[in-house]
Amino acid sequence: MEITEHESRKQVSTIEHRYLGTSGLQISQLTYGNWITGLHNDDDLAVSCIRAALDIGITSFDTADGYADGHAEEVLGGALAGVRRDSIELFTKVYFPVGPEPRSKNDTGLSRKHILKGIEGSLRRLGTDYIDLYQAHRWDSFTPLEETMQAFADVVRSGKALYIGVSEWPAERIREGQAIARELGIPLVSNQPQYSMLWRIVEPEVIPTSAELGMSQLVFSPVAQGVLTGKYLPGQPPPAGSRRETGGGEFMNPRLFNDSTLAAVQELRPVADELNLSMAQLAIAWVLGNPNVASAIVGASRPSQLVDNAAAVGVTIPVEALERIDRALSGVAETDGELVRDRVPKARSL
Repeated sequence: MEITEHESRKQVSTIEHRYLGTSGLQISQLTYGNWITGLHNDDDLAVSCIRAALDIGITSFDTADGYADGHAEEVLGGALAGVRRDSIELFTKVYFPVGPEPRSKNDTGLSRKHILKGIEGSLRRLGTDYIDLYQAHRWDSFTPLEETMQAFADVVRSGKALYIGVSEWPAERIREGQAIARELGIPLVSNQPQYSMLWRIVEPEVIPTSAELGMSQLVFSPVAQGVLTGKYLPGQPPPAGSRRETGGGEFMNPRLFNDSTLAAVQELRPVADELNLSMAQLAIAWVLGNPNVASAIVGASRPSQLVDNAAAVGVTIPVEALERIDRALSGVAETDGELVRDRVPKARSL
């Protein structure tokens, strides 16, 4: 595979693996995420990126039934067809509605009905007999937790999923869910939150609680939706061809895009240069430096981005550099743990 970017930067030959929580499942420290399939990436480009991920040693792949209304799962399944199933780890999620309009009142949430329907649809679209990690995409305030966890237990016992995790759950809900999951013999092994140098809201409560309960973090947006690459400059329009410029910006976190934050990010460039890292590599190495993070979920709009990202694996950022990062981002990094609770849907989506 031709490398066209950052050729002078540190390159990596293998992707290291970590255990997921206290389970025996090992996953790659970089997970390929295909959220932007059908939104920013067309199918051919998505397939090229998935194959590039395999080429550089990524074995873990994350998706959700709600991404592009199920189409992202179909593309991922097609791209992985022919790959030895035991050599990869497939993660998907359930909560949001999928399927043709009009949708029924039961086409969302974590009810038994929706979970059991959801796993069948994901298996079909991904073209597999089982999911390695099946995740609750959000907390469901409207369904009894016992019903949700029993449905997940039945999915595991049927062999349709091997492990269970959650995504964007507050610490107190993680604790409640883990208590029931352990009683049922299917302990939760992971939480999937947004986490980066700029978005640190899981540090006060979620990460300590997860570590105590034997769960890892699978973090998404480690480069803060592109902000930590340094490509977005204060007072200037977004670069041509960037996701924010081409129409994907409506899904981006508005708290990350302001001149104060963009200016502070530029102060990280000398740190990255001194460590012979790209800005993206620095951001990914930073999240992987947290011992509770099992893997950083990365997407890509071109295969060469994955090659660059892979070089972050195995990098240890010196303490002095970590302190410089904290000073540069002081006042712009979001650290309010209460914002975790804002990620809980206030109403079901139909």
